Amino acid sequence: MSEEFKKEEINGEAAEETKAAEHTEEVKAETTAEQSAAETEKPQETAEAPKAEEKKTTTYSWVNPKISGKTDEENNSASYTGKPDPSEAKAEQTSSAKTEHYQYQSQTQSAPKQEKPQFSAIPQPQDHKKKAKKPMSAAKKWGMTLAMAACFGLVAGGVFIGTAAVGTKVIGTATEQKQEVTIPTTTTTTAADSSDTSDTVKATGEMSVKDVASSAMPSLVAISTTTVEEVETFFGTTSQEVPASGTGVIVGQNDDELLIATNNHVVSGATSLSVSFIDDETVEGQIKGTDADNDLAVVAVKLSDIKDETKSQIKIAVMGNSDDLEVGDQVVAIGNALGTGQSLTSGYISAKDRTISSQDESTGETITSEGLIQTDAAINPGNSGGALLNMNGELIGINEAKYSSTQVEGMGFAIPISKAEPILQNLMNLTTRYKVSDDEAAYIGINMADVSADVSQNYGIPTGVCIMSVVDGSPAADAGFKKGDVITTFDGRSISNAKGLKETLTYYAAGETVDVTVQRADNGEYKEVTLTLTLGSAADMPQTSGSSNGTTNDGTGSSDQNDQGIQNPFGNR
Repeated sequence: MSEEFKKEEINGEAAEETKAAEHTEEVKAETTAEQSAAETEKPQETAEAPKAEEKKTTTYSWVNPKISGKTDEENNSASYTGKPDPSEAKAEQTSSAKTEHYQYQSQTQSAPKQEKPQFSAIPQPQDHKKKAKKPMSAAKKWGMTLAMAACFGLVAGGVFIGTAAVGTKVIGTATEQKQEVTIPTTTTTTAADSSDTSDTVKATGEMSVKDVASSAMPSLVAISTTTVEEVETFFGTTSQEVPASGTGVIVGQNDDELLIATNNHVVSGATSLSVSFIDDETVEGQIKGTDADNDLAVVAVKLSDIKDETKSQIKIAVMGNSDDLEVGDQVVAIGNALGTGQSLTSGYISAKDRTISSQDESTGETITSEGLIQTDAAINPGNSGGALLNMNGELIGINEAKYSSTQVEGMGFAIPISKAEPILQNLMNLTTRYKVSDDEAAYIGINMADVSADVSQNYGIPTGVCIMSVVDGSPAADAGFKKGDVITTFDGRSISNAKGLKETLTYYAAGETVDVTVQRADNGEYKEVTLTLTLGSAADMPQTSGSSNGTTNDGTGSSDQNDQGIQNPFGNR
């Protein structure tokens, strides 16, 4: 290397060292100035020192929702003091999810005093004594992950279980609601547990009278009604309410109702109806459907109106087979005799397939019933609609009537269950209706008369309501009703007389559309015709003589007057 190049290199290094020395002097001067300024501010730092000391301990308190001193004023606030460290606040939230009903405290460490950074143009040597942070091992990572997952699972599970418990308590589940309204059936020998050790059952395969009564009583109800009847007095004709009583048998249920079988004559014309169960609990009932020709009816009671205690005591009767009965078989009859409560009588099957004729006291109409079971078990007033049971505890008949005479004893009659069951099933499928208000009242627009049993027998006319004339422009005229038609069913409900039709009409509102079945004369014979009728408003009904509901000449006059009007149903006058 040449001497000249060496000199230039040495001179360059000397120049750099000179510049470094000058810079160092400047840094020292700045540091001295900062220290003097710091000494000047020392009194202020000393005054603020206590405040920094207070921040070392921080207390948190979660205040659960509660009612404050003011009436019905809810305080849902959450109070706290101090400012939590972010990392502690996060841990605190996780802990609160587990123990939110408890108070807790946490302390935070005081933060180290921050020193002002020193800046220097000269690179500072690194402190090799300070250990570098080691990376987390895979095992530790998995451990932390599993621990966090477990915590999350516990919290989530607790929240889910708590929510489900509250939801079940407040609204209940559909399954529980369904179980609450399920009524069991009565116990019979065919359905009883094979472990039954009753001496009677073991010996004969049948129950004793006592066992039948114990099994069947929960399925029997007492029915009380009020009807309005016209009574002749010294001052003329007046209306009065007449109480009556009968019996019913629980034969089924749907989602909303308990269904009870009884006789049509028990509920016919009732303006109010109540049902009393085995525990004497009384609930309002509604007529769901009737079949006047077979003297059967179904009464519905809302399950929501029945107390849970009563539901636990009542049962649904088990249907038997009346076709298998033989004369001499023992039977048990249960009913609300004379309205004094359920009572039991026992007897035997006296005969089968009997036909009887009875008179409806309210209308004077003669009712003929066929195919009845005759028994010598006492059937008294109030027993109507009650149960006739075989010795297996099964329902084999609906008690209907008795032969009443000073010269006759022991002649009671019941409708066989094999005949009644399909009729009752149809009635149970009908929609339960409630009487409409006066402003919703409907009318048909016909003049009508009853077809009595004598007329039906003499002229071969079906029993029902004969249309004497149709009002022009009325709903009946629009539906195609004709003079001479005999109405037999109205919206699936059997019609046997004008009074029954008018009563049925009180459950339908103007504007409703129903199917009406009529028997129409055609070439010397009657054929069934179904007409679709849209009911009109009673407010628009033409003013005519007769009764309300757009049905006049309702057959309340003498039978001779009615017969005169329908003697020639085919128009051969």
